[in-house]
Amino acid sequence: MTLSIAEQSIQDLGGEASVLARQRRDHAELDRLMSRYESGAGSRAERQQTLKEIVQLTFSHAFAEEVVLWPALRRLAPEGEELTSRVEEEHQEINDLVAEIERTDPADPRHDRLAGQAFALIRQDIRDEEDLLLPRLQEALDRAGLRRLGSTWETVRRTAPTHPHPGVPRRPPGNAVAGVPLSALDRARDLLPAATRAPNGRRVAGAAAAVLAAWLIAAAARRRH
Repeated sequence: MTLSIAEQSIQDLGGEASVLARQRRDHAELDRLMSRYESGAGSRAERQQTLKEIVQLTFSHAFAEEVVLWPALRRLAPEGEELTSRVEEEHQEINDLVAEIERTDPADPRHDRLAGQAFALIRQDIRDEEDLLLPRLQEALDRAGLRRLGSTWETVRRTAPTHPHPGVPRRPPGNAVAGVPLSALDRARDLLPAATRAPNGRRVAGAAAAVLAAWLIAAAARRRH
C-alpha cells in the first residue's frame, strides 16, 4: 500500500506541479494558520484576519477537490465511492460549523469554541486525505497524470468560492454550477475588512438554490430538444 503523502518526498509525489504536492502545500499552510490563531497572539483584528485566511483557503481548496479530485477518484479506484463519501461528510460538517462561526460575534465566547471544533475537523479531513484518498490517486495515475490533474485542480481553486455554503451540493454538476455566482459573491465579500459580518446565510443558500434550479430546468429543456 502507498505511504501517506505526508511521509513522501516531492519527487515521490510527482514533482512540485503534481496535485499531491499542491494539496500538501495547502494542508501545511492551513496548519500554520490554525496554529497561529490558536496561539492567541495578536490583536482581535489580527486574529480575525487569520481566521478569514483560514476560511478562504479551506473552502477554495475543498471546492476544487469536490469538483476535480473526488470525481476522478470515483472513476479510478474501486473504493473511491466509499472514500469520497466519508470526506464529503467531513466537508459538510466543516461548512455547517464555519457558517455558524460567521454568524457569531468574535467577542462571543462561543466563537473560539466553534473555531476549535472546526479546526479539529479540518485536521481530521487533512489526515484522511493524505493517508487514504490521495495515495489512491497516486496508485492510479502516472507522474504526467498527476501533473495534469494538479493544473486543473489549481485552476478551479483559484476561481472557487471562499466561504461556506452548506446548502450547495457536494458533487457535480450542482456544486460546479452554483460555484460561479457564489465565487463572485464571496470574492466581493473578501474585499471587506475581516471583522465585517457576513450576509445572511439563508439568502446566500437561497441564491445558490435558485441558480441550481435554473440550471436543471435548462438541462432538462436541452434533453427534450
